[in-house]
Amino acid sequence: MPNRKKTKIVATLGPATQSKETIREMILAGVDVFRINFSHANYTNVLERIQTIREIGKTLNFTPAILADLQGPKLRVGMMKEEVIVKPGDEILFCTGEEFEGNAKRVYMNYDTFPKDVNVGEMILLDDGKLHFQVISTNKKDEVKAKVLQGGPLRSKKGVNLPNTKISLPAMTEKDIEDAKFAIKQEVDWIALSFVRDAEDLQILNNLIKEHAAFKIPVIAKIEKPEAVKNIKRIIAYCDGLMVARGDLGVEIPANEVPLIQKELVLVAKQARIPVIIATQMMETMITSLTPTRAEVNDVANSVMDGADAVMLSGETSIGNYPVQVIETMAKILKSVENSKLIRVPQEPPQIKTIRYITKSVCYHAALMANEIEAKAICTLTNSGYTAFQISAWRPNAHILVFSSNKNIITRMNLLWGVRAFHYDKFVSTDETIEDINNIACEMEFVEKGDYLINLASMPIQDKGMVNTLRVSLV
Repeated sequence: MPNRKKTKIVATLGPATQSKETIREMILAGVDVFRINFSHANYTNVLERIQTIREIGKTLNFTPAILADLQGPKLRVGMMKEEVIVKPGDEILFCTGEEFEGNAKRVYMNYDTFPKDVNVGEMILLDDGKLHFQVISTNKKDEVKAKVLQGGPLRSKKGVNLPNTKISLPAMTEKDIEDAKFAIKQEVDWIALSFVRDAEDLQILNNLIKEHAAFKIPVIAKIEKPEAVKNIKRIIAYCDGLMVARGDLGVEIPANEVPLIQKELVLVAKQARIPVIIATQMMETMITSLTPTRAEVNDVANSVMDGADAVMLSGETSIGNYPVQVIETMAKILKSVENSKLIRVPQEPPQIKTIRYITKSVCYHAALMANEIEAKAICTLTNSGYTAFQISAWRPNAHILVFSSNKNIITRMNLLWGVRAFHYDKFVSTDETIEDINNIACEMEFVEKGDYLINLASMPIQDKGMVNTLRVSLV
């Protein structure tokens, strides 16, 4: 356990990861979070996978977190009647209303208000930006005429991106609401919302969680639209984590701008002390090959160097031929770079004196002191997980060991950089509890005789209040 990497791996479940043995091997290889993509999810299968993960977790004494990823208002064309190749200069109608099979002249669009929302001259991109169309006219009712600028095969059910159009669709579709309710019922650890545009989108999901969940489930905002990048400071206030979803982001925004946007979003997340996931095409070649490209290795490494808490695999584990090997390969890359002195995180102390200021300040100084005295572990007692978020963001060299009697947060913490969380419910006195926790850290070989530990707790310990105490222990 002490040798596990600090940067976390998020792996997407799918047809390639159906068996119990594969899931078990993936956990042993280094998966910290399993992602359920509700764009393609079947409730019966999802329920089986969740039960399998939790059963295996009990036998391994480590259960990965479960992230429910909602589809959001994903725009798609309909089914095509025949094989269609469009060429530059061709004209085609995008039609709404009753669904039909498309051809070279007309294609169905699953976005009813598209003719009202779109304007002449705006772009329509299909199939991850492989096809480019420009709007010639719209009847503002049910038809949009467009000219092909960049051609190719026009296939069934392909995704549509509208980089210039202000979309009037709600942030959560009826499908998303039902999927969210199902995920809440299964007590997943995190819920991600796709195509976030502004803070109001997240409030809808937060209200749904408040209404249906027995406890707060943290929300991740997926950043994949230009509006989200523009409104990031407002979005940060209403989410508990960010995902840099580079697939759609790289279509809606020129691809050459994405690297700097990635760095900007990671920095914003670090300053807000919330986790950030880098996603899409990280190890894409390993869907069919046992060897990643040098560029992919660099991409994973640079994401860690930027300060990401986690890196995510999508098709590599959901439909790939080597779901276990890709995790093993990624884990090696993470371990080789995550302790580099070249990695920089925001070093300024907490400034805003909110109700949490004391806790923030204690966590900040714990991370600094741990590095100064070369403490091997920071052990914190928490009821909400707040201190884990804070300490993780400072990226101390020490192991971050979180102990809590609140079982709902134990697996949730597996997304946070460097954090290992354990169930603990023996709160007698401060001295006895800290001694007990230090003994556990020794038994698990995170520390040994002669090492320093830093303990964080709230006093009196029985009240389980906000952390207000820092103590240095020598094993």
